[in-house]
Amino acid sequence: MLDRLQSLADRYEKLSEMLCDPDVASDNTRLREYSKEQSDLQPAFEAFTEYRTVVEELHSAKAMQAEKLDDEMREMVKMEIDELTTRHHELESQIRQLLLPKDPNDDKNVIVEIRGAAGGDEAALFAADLYRMYTRYADAQGWRVEIMDVSSNDLGGFKEVIFSINGRGAYSKMKYESGAHRVQRIPTTESGGRIHTSTSTVAVLPEAEEFEIEIHDKDIRVDTFCSSGAGGQSVNTTKSAVRVTHIPTGIVATCQDGKSQNKNKDQALKVLRSRISDKMRQEEEAKYAGERKSKVGTGDRSERIRTYNFPQGRVTDHRIGLTMHRLEQVMNGDITDIIAALSIAEQAELMDSGE
Repeated sequence: MLDRLQSLADRYEKLSEMLCDPDVASDNTRLREYSKEQSDLQPAFEAFTEYRTVVEELHSAKAMQAEKLDDEMREMVKMEIDELTTRHHELESQIRQLLLPKDPNDDKNVIVEIRGAAGGDEAALFAADLYRMYTRYADAQGWRVEIMDVSSNDLGGFKEVIFSINGRGAYSKMKYESGAHRVQRIPTTESGGRIHTSTSTVAVLPEAEEFEIEIHDKDIRVDTFCSSGAGGQSVNTTKSAVRVTHIPTGIVATCQDGKSQNKNKDQALKVLRSRISDKMRQEEEAKYAGERKSKVGTGDRSERIRTYNFPQGRVTDHRIGLTMHRLEQVMNGDITDIIAALSIAEQAELMDSGE
């Protein structure tokens, strides 16, 4: 661990030198790349710097304890050793956590796809509830939400809604939301007052940059059509909606929320890049399907991850056995505690596995 920390510290100091180089300062690409790398290394560098200081002070205090001291001084030295030992253990734990492999997508914006699954109109209504939950959570985080495509039903539910969330670290928190979300409640459409179970699926994709997934014009087919609203009624007479098909993979992305055809095309290409990137990631992970799977989940949208039980006011995350009796707050976007618990569980699992 110490060798790895020293290597990180050396790299951090080297980056400091390079960022002072006029040639780097005049090159926006390298400047951005080196600045981000140093920013990522800074927490570990600062922890290691303090760790070395604590180790030196602890060594000095123990050496002093071995000398002939009066009772008052010996007690003072003992108190200092106790404090330094406690801090030493805290820093070791912090450093182990900082050295855990970081998801390279954690700082990215995300594209979220929510679809009503089993349950018909009730599933679509629940999909709309999930959309509101995530947009309120995003607002609380200071992130920006933009709808890219939506298909509604006559009751105001969403058969499908696709939207982007832009903000630093969005993927690091939202990635735990991929999977099947189950709701148990009495639907507004149910006259008999019976509790129904419905599901909606959520897929959270890290936004792929243009340089990561290059799409050539010859590999896509672009179709335009009139945008439509709830019930399929035309809401404009211009062909502003865009459907882009990636011919090599067959992946399709549609955007019709904007009034500009060019903007809709750009948004559809953004979704397309992210879906292609996600497909490549899933294919790569499939090669290692026999290896350990995280209990936090693989991001498979078919995996049931959470139940929202309205009669009992209960939310249960099945991956970590977390149950909370504060459904109303959760549906209003207060999912911070759930995400924090999932993050801690994932970190603990990585530490236990020695990764």
